[in-house]
Amino acid sequence: MIDVKVLRDNPDLVRASQKARGEDVALVDKALVADELLRNAIVEFEALRAEQNTLSKSVGAAKGDEKTALLEKAKGLSASVKEAEAKKNTTEADFKAVAMEISNLVDTAAPIGGEADFTVIEEVGTPRKFDFEPKDHVELGKILAAIDTERGAKVSGARFYYLTGVGALLELALVNYAISMATKAGFIPVIPPVLVKPAAMEGTGFLGQAAENVFHLKEDDFYLVGTSEVPLAAYHMVKSWIRNLFHSATAVTHHVSAAKRVRMEKILAASSAFINLKKLRCSLSVRQKMQLKNISDSWLGRRSS
Repeated sequence: MIDVKVLRDNPDLVRASQKARGEDVALVDKALVADELLRNAIVEFEALRAEQNTLSKSVGAAKGDEKTALLEKAKGLSASVKEAEAKKNTTEADFKAVAMEISNLVDTAAPIGGEADFTVIEEVGTPRKFDFEPKDHVELGKILAAIDTERGAKVSGARFYYLTGVGALLELALVNYAISMATKAGFIPVIPPVLVKPAAMEGTGFLGQAAENVFHLKEDDFYLVGTSEVPLAAYHMVKSWIRNLFHSATAVTHHVSAAKRVRMEKILAASSAFINLKKLRCSLSVRQKMQLKNISDSWLGRRSS
């Protein structure tokens, strides 16, 4: 959920972010109105509760008719406090519902637009030119018995597949290669849980506006994670709780994870291996990128011919 302090202090920044994402800018003003109502409700509730506490002390010291009158007043005030608390809870829920619809702030350095509006940040090497018509990953997968989409569709439905033989080995090799590089760079490998509680999913921004892409096990109130970002962020959230509890300072740590992810998508995505390759390349040195490119190109070239 968006930081309420940022929303209050710099609403134009949040509006600009919503506009850049192509999302509803009016949500910002709705959230500001809801926030104002919530703050007013909190002030009203706390004022009545303070009055109730003061009155309780007066009742203890009073006698006779005065005490009877104070008790009657306390009874009416108690009803007002309950009503104010209910109002506070309702306005809090209303604000949260609106605020959760606002997406996280975009990086101002990121280009605005769709896929056609990309910006080339770095080019490493020269794209390989084949002296033959290269096959796509689906056709290659069938030839090599590396990808079985037909059985995947029969077992699980459209867009599911089995990785078999060299396909499975390639997936494992890429994961091991990425984890190995990250470890050498000082990251700590983590295999996180794939089921998390609502607080973890909500705290990483995957509920609210992103809820339609999340699988929810309603009976047990667990969520299937769509990215390792969720359990890893929650891991640090829990560490922060513990650190604050014992008032101890710890050094900043970095973690890397490769885990199964489950999410619903409204658009078709490229193969997971290709996505992993693209994401991995973004954080590698030039030398490492060339090593990875040579490995992937030689494998594709050898298998295509």
